[in-house]
Amino acid sequence: ITAKAAVIFVTLQYNVTIPATEEQSAETISLYHYGIKDLATIFFYMLVAIIIHAIIQEYVLDKINRKMHFSKTKHSKFNESGQLSAFYLFSCVWGTSILVSENYISDPTSLWRDYPHTLIPFQMKFFYILQLAYWFHAFPELYFQKTKKEDIFRQIVYIGLYLFHIAGAYLLNLTHLGLVLLVLHYFVEFLFHISRLFYFSDEKYQKGFSLWAVLFVLGRLLTLILSVLTFGFGLARAEDQQLNFSTGNFNVLAVRISVLASICMTQAFMMWKFINFQLRRWREHSSSQPQSVKKKFVSAKGKTSRKERENGINGTVTSNGADSPRSRKDKSS
Repeated sequence: ITAKAAVIFVTLQYNVTIPATEEQSAETISLYHYGIKDLATIFFYMLVAIIIHAIIQEYVLDKINRKMHFSKTKHSKFNESGQLSAFYLFSCVWGTSILVSENYISDPTSLWRDYPHTLIPFQMKFFYILQLAYWFHAFPELYFQKTKKEDIFRQIVYIGLYLFHIAGAYLLNLTHLGLVLLVLHYFVEFLFHISRLFYFSDEKYQKGFSLWAVLFVLGRLLTLILSVLTFGFGLARAEDQQLNFSTGNFNVLAVRISVLASICMTQAFMMWKFINFQLRRWREHSSSQPQSVKKKFVSAKGKTSRKERENGINGTVTSNGADSPRSRKDKSS
């Protein structure tokens, strides 16, 4: 009885079958577009993401936490990095396989050619559905993970930026560009969180953060370059530049400027956070060095003064003590 309703939640909707042609392919192709029913699919896989999150937490991260005996601060950060590194690795591998299979890497013009990209293959639509489902599941996880009140706002902004950009690429039919930028961003973030996991296990491990710092800056530059090429040159030279909701064409000047401004502002915000983070680390490192030198100097000075005090005490006892020869002579006289 519930099979028809369950299909909407489990399987992807809005399937379009393209018949085979001699010029293009010898087999029928199944492509997909988006619609209101995708919300049901996103909701179902959001529940699946909550279950997978709990499995990773209980059977992997909690066991490591018991062995390492982390503090409360490190415990929460370790759980965050453990969950995100697993998700980023999975998304990078899957997204890269889609890019290779669809020849998006070998042909950069595919980012804007034949826009609007209203019909997309099964893997790409499923990728976007799972991305939206994962970041929607992060909201109830704030309650399940008992996030501190002072960290809730930061987490909401963090999650909201992901949902805004992923949903924007999906709804504006910019799935090709969105996939490339997501894979690029996820790879850099995966390197950061995996480096933080190694750092928690051994605080001497710092090389991963240095490599991440370099790739972070390069990732921001490459993101801006691809965005400017797509909106400033590719889509700006397209023949059809009329807003049409029925065909899914959003290639108008106002939309291009808005999307490009959103990407640039996000990259600038990330660079601002990154620079503050690096400056704070340099200040802590520079302030720790003089303190260590000062402690060594104080300890050395303390040892010298202790010896001097011992010599002074011995001299006082010898000159004024009752057992000195002069004191015995004075007493006898």
